[in-house]
Parts: sequence; C-alpha cells; structure tokens
Amino acid sequence: MEIYKFAQETILEAGKFIRQRMTEEFNIDSKQNPNDLVTDVDKETEVFLNNRIEERYPDHKIVGEEGHGRDITNTEGVLWIVDPIDGTLNFVHQMENFAISIGIYIDGKPYAGLILDVMKDDLYHAAFEHGAYKNDQLLPDIDESHLQSSLISTNTNWVIRDGIKTPFIEVVRNARSTRSLGSAALEFVNVARGTSSAALFYRLHPWDFAGGAIILNEVGGLTTTLIGDDLRLLDTNSIIAANKTIHGEITKHFIKDELFIQNHKKFHRL
Repeated sequence: MEIYKFAQETILEAGKFIRQRMTEEFNIDSKQNPNDLVTDVDKETEVFLNNRIEERYPDHKIVGEEGHGRDITNTEGVLWIVDPIDGTLNFVHQMENFAISIGIYIDGKPYAGLILDVMKDDLYHAAFEHGAYKNDQLLPDIDESHLQSSLISTNTNWVIRDGIKTPFIEVVRNARSTRSLGSAALEFVNVARGTSSAALFYRLHPWDFAGGAIILNEVGGLTTTLIGDDLRLLDTNSIIAANKTIHGEITKHFIKDELFIQNHKKFHRL
C-alpha cells in the first residue's frame, strides 16, 4: 500500500499548491473551443504532480490532461492518470466545485482512485477491494434506486444535440430531476456518496473517469459506457456511473436507439 499512501500525501500537497496559487494572478486560455478553458494553475499543478511522482517512482508512467504521457499507448506497469483541475470552468468562474483526480492502474487493473474536492479539502479515495473513504471515514455501499425516484446528473449539451438527444431526453423525462455540477470527478463522488443515483456523459477522457470509477466500484456502483460496454482506459468513452439498478434502467434507453448507437460508434471510433 506504499503507492496508495504516497498518492494520498501527494494529492493533498497539490491541493495546498492550488489554494495558494489562487491568491496570485494567473492566465486563462482556451483549448479546442472558447468554453474549453485551461489556466496556468492547471498546467503548473500537473507539473507539480508529475515531478512528485517521477521523483519517487521514476519507472512509473503518467498520463495527464495537460499533455504528459500522450504518447503512452499501453497500460503495462504502473500507470498514473491525472487531472490537475477537473472543472476548470468552475475554477475560473466560481472558485469552487473543482477537483484533482488521480487513477492508478497496474497492468491495466485498478489499484487506487483519489479525488480531492480542493476548496473543501475533502479527499475521497479507495484502494481496489479495500473500500472507499471520505478522508478517514469509510463510505457505505450505495443504495439501489429506480429512475423515477432518482436524482441524476448530466450535461444539458447532450440533451439538445441532434443525433444523440433522444435517449438523453427519455432518461431526463423519467427521472425525478437532474443536476449538472460541472466537474466529472465530483459527479462520481456524488454517486459514490449516494447524493445522486447516476451521472451520464457522452464524452469523457481517461483523466476524467480513471479515479472516480475505482472509488464508485468500491461502494457497489458500476461504470460503463452508455450502452453497457467496458471502458477503454486510454481512450475517450461515453459514461454512465450509477448504482446497479438504475444503471440497467438507463442503458436500456440507449441500446434500443439505433441512431444513437450509429452516432456513438462514429464519434468514439468503434
């Protein structure tokens, strides 16, 4: 468990780094579109994490959102998948509701997941088959729930997008209500805590789900693509993170929609 302990110490140090850095000026840029923001703090935090990991474990591999390890094409050995700030829009506009996310895999198998709610300084973490925790408190297994009595999370962008919107609309109509927090990592945390029953995404990168999927699994949840397939660890995926009962109810809406499946395969290059 040495790597797990080191990961906890490191992510907490990175949280302190961000909170201090926020008191200083920083630049805001966009990536693929004007709403896809990146800041100096994202980049500096990834360097901070990368340096800490490489100093301790020079033989480990690291994939980060801001560019580290993009040439990695296999999951052999110890692999760290890192998002220095998940929820950059929230970081810029709200100065809260963002997280650091780390997933650690050994030969492609889950080892540990960690998500730090930076401004609350709450650490959610799990070692594979050893339970999930909020700080030092063990999280109980999540309750099962049906869609009609559940609060779910999804981004409204997918609900209005032609070619894929129909099953999203059906799910939203049948749910008790919907929310969108703006941080995939914290959406995973909410499902793991039982404060929402499912989180749906049409596209997430590995650094968005690698840590959360491990944490959710430890409390009895499921993470698959929207059509129920296993995740491809180094690729973008659609995602449903949910308790097992509602997971089955929701995927039925997606797997029966031929237009959705056609566009899903094209978008994700399946």
